[in-house]
Amino acid sequence: MNTAKVASVGEALTVLVPEVPGALESCETFVRSIGGAELNVAVGLSTRGVPAALLTRVGDDGFGRHVVDELTRHGVDVSAVEVDPARSTGLYVKEVGGASEHPFDLGRATSRMHYYRQGSAGSALSPSYLERPEVRAVVDGAVLVHLTGITAALSDSARDLCLALVAEPRGERLLSFDLNWRPRLWAGREAEGVRLLGDLARAADVVLLGAEEARTVFSSDDPDELRAILPEPRVIVLKDDENAATAFDGEVRYDVPALRVDVVEAIGAGDAFAAGFLGALVSGRGVREAVQEAHGLAVIALASHGDHVGPADGAPRAP
Repeated sequence: MNTAKVASVGEALTVLVPEVPGALESCETFVRSIGGAELNVAVGLSTRGVPAALLTRVGDDGFGRHVVDELTRHGVDVSAVEVDPARSTGLYVKEVGGASEHPFDLGRATSRMHYYRQGSAGSALSPSYLERPEVRAVVDGAVLVHLTGITAALSDSARDLCLALVAEPRGERLLSFDLNWRPRLWAGREAEGVRLLGDLARAADVVLLGAEEARTVFSSDDPDELRAILPEPRVIVLKDDENAATAFDGEVRYDVPALRVDVVEAIGAGDAFAAGFLGALVSGRGVREAVQEAHGLAVIALASHGDHVGPADGAPRAP
């Protein structure tokens, strides 16, 4: 019987990270890892003691098998992962800035993602995926289902999967939505993206968003204005430009300062924040305490080069 409290839905990716920071054209060797926003959340939850499953599709290739093996090693439920015999596992290459004199070196504590995911197995997620018995078992048994705006941007079929999920009767099950506005994924169809992500946010019970993306999608980063713009979700969590957070539980507002940290790399910190917050929430903690736990997990991500926080990274585990 499936026991995952949280079902995270989205594309799992292979990640190639340069062994030595610097301009990408100067990097000769790369370390293989796994990533993707929804995967990072599932790993963060599972390694903190909150049972989590990833709902995704991978290719019938070595990268796909590695993704599944690594998820299993981190304790993530992979019973609903579908293997596509024709499409490849999605890939991205991380460019990590260093301190070289190369004109294209991004500089310290700066990273950039280069996606190679068009036509991937994950981009073929669709409403029919939700009809698979393994997927239904995970979704129906979850306390919370987690989506992000990235999945909606991947393809028409992935968009339709998101719309189908938010339209399902949920009963006591919660649905969380992390805005995750990615300009490159919406290039040339920005207006469609703004409209769609707004609709998905309004259909969710819990919404996570950053100030910059809130300005793009909702034309405001003011917490009280956003609460008025988004009256439907019970919980809204807004991270400001300094990574402090304002959270609403209904009309009750909580302002929670960020923790101090020397930033090594920002990629993955938002996913760690989401994992910390959702893990605390489904474990029965209040919204303020959940934000505090989210800050603690985000700090660990900010202080490392990894996309997700693993079991040995020192954050407190949920009971």
